[in-house]
Amino acid sequence: MVFEAGQGAVGLTTQVTIRHGGDRVAQALLAHGVPCIYTLCGGHISPILSAAKGLGIRIVDVRNEVTAVFAADAAARLSGRPGVAAVTAGPGITNTITALKNAQLAQSPLLLLGGAAPTALQGRGALQDIDQRPLVEPHVKRFFKIRRVRDLGPAVAEALATAQSGVPGPVFIECPVDLLYDEASIRGWYADAGGKGTSLPDRALRWYLQRHVQKMFRGSGDMAPVHVRTVVSPQADGSKVGAAAAALAKAERPLFVIGSQAVVQSSRARALAEAVTTLGVPVYLSGMARGLLGRDHPLQMRHARRHALRESDCVLLAGVPCDFRLDYGKHVRRSATLIAANRSAKDARLNRRPDIAAIGDAGDFIQALARQTITADASRRQAWVATLDQRDASREAEIDSQAAARGEHVNPLALLRMLERTAGEHAVFVADGGDFVATASYVLHPRGPLTWLDPGAFGTLGVGAGFALGAATTRPDREVWIVYGDGACGYGLVEFDSFVRHGIPVIAVVGNDAGWTQIAREQVKMLHDDVGTVLARTDYHAVAAGFGAEGLVVKTMDEVQPALERARELARNGRPVLVNVWLDKTEFREGSLSM
Repeated sequence: MVFEAGQGAVGLTTQVTIRHGGDRVAQALLAHGVPCIYTLCGGHISPILSAAKGLGIRIVDVRNEVTAVFAADAAARLSGRPGVAAVTAGPGITNTITALKNAQLAQSPLLLLGGAAPTALQGRGALQDIDQRPLVEPHVKRFFKIRRVRDLGPAVAEALATAQSGVPGPVFIECPVDLLYDEASIRGWYADAGGKGTSLPDRALRWYLQRHVQKMFRGSGDMAPVHVRTVVSPQADGSKVGAAAAALAKAERPLFVIGSQAVVQSSRARALAEAVTTLGVPVYLSGMARGLLGRDHPLQMRHARRHALRESDCVLLAGVPCDFRLDYGKHVRRSATLIAANRSAKDARLNRRPDIAAIGDAGDFIQALARQTITADASRRQAWVATLDQRDASREAEIDSQAAARGEHVNPLALLRMLERTAGEHAVFVADGGDFVATASYVLHPRGPLTWLDPGAFGTLGVGAGFALGAATTRPDREVWIVYGDGACGYGLVEFDSFVRHGIPVIAVVGNDAGWTQIAREQVKMLHDDVGTVLARTDYHAVAAGFGAEGLVVKTMDEVQPALERARELARNGRPVLVNVWLDKTEFREGSLSM
């Protein structure tokens, strides 16, 4: 069967031969402009991968299913369209649960295609057969359970739209293996399963199986074009824009806190940055919004956020809930006017009811504010910005002073200062770790919009390799750095094999202080016991080299700059690199335990 895919997001009219259910999934993905599938192979999903490859969709196979979903998450955040992963049934799907929950809490749109046992054998002890719905459904916006071949393509179209609409998030399509392979083979398989016995039970079984197959393939000969749904961004009520503009105009000390949800429309990030500049309000950036204003914008503040929030008389939380990161709303003083712009009504009111709740896209809301003509007293704004600037400068001086301390190995602050100076102007930073990465968030300056990737509110370790894969395949022109804690890097070291096989030249810098330091620091102080927090000065660079990448080790400050420059050179020549840096202990983040 030949099907004309029509005008999709790829902008081409494509002739697609439909041989089996996998082709239906692939042509729906093609029509939506999906450029890449992240996967770990399995017989349940092989037809999808083969068909997608035949249509020119890139297949990036990894060594752990969780990496595939992390990669799809990162691709979604950077591209503004859902990333796609495909994994096999049973343990393939259970391996993805952490990444699915991370994407859900980060409000990241992605599609996970999961294999399943044959429809007639589910619940009867088939290979890798489990009831997948109760495991997956709590962590996705919608669980699609497909029972007919003809529903595969429409389910993909609906799932991709669902992932992007409203509050973005992951969706799941369960694709049983007998819906994906060609009809002749499946009919033959069911005929063999029915046997040739002549007893009444044997004949009843054959009748049941034949009827089951008829239902599965009914209507599969009728092929309609895939309809690509346009997803409209939810908009806050215009009266909320006016009320917020009036409140900001009256404020003497206004403040913005902008988070990941504000940049979910990644193509509009620069317009959002221009709107913030127009409004002239000092801003703190978090999550995917880090880097929104570039490297050194005069309105962007980096330090003493809690102090600023407690002094501000008007606070706009744009795509940011009052969760643990804002001490459940206690960081904003009660007398301040609180404006919450959020796609989620629940998040907008979480732990603290705002004075103005603008339910809709936070980025669009800020742009609408910028179009208002109400202006504030510029001199008052200048004094407020100057106060925050002075605090930032004071904190930067403190960091410089601490970075100057020398020890036996490498001062982590000095290492990060050097990385800040060495990384390219278009670098993308992937953050994966505890103490070392949290320290990096104070020191590294993302270069521009959508150049910083961290897990988000779930605080997940192990995102690094997958996020780097997603970033490198979505932005192949960018220099991609993974900033790893030594504990976190252990989750994804095997993916250096994937980096090498796919020619993805990431640079990983491992802050190796031989411990789970973020936990140990408070645990030892409170419980006088380091149990479970001690690691070794492991040769992570040798592991990377064993997979065919380049491995460098750094043990003193004098070796840092040459190693980082060498890593960049190797990456420019197409080689993935791991730089294993032995760190001295530091008390930079004393008292940082979060609850």
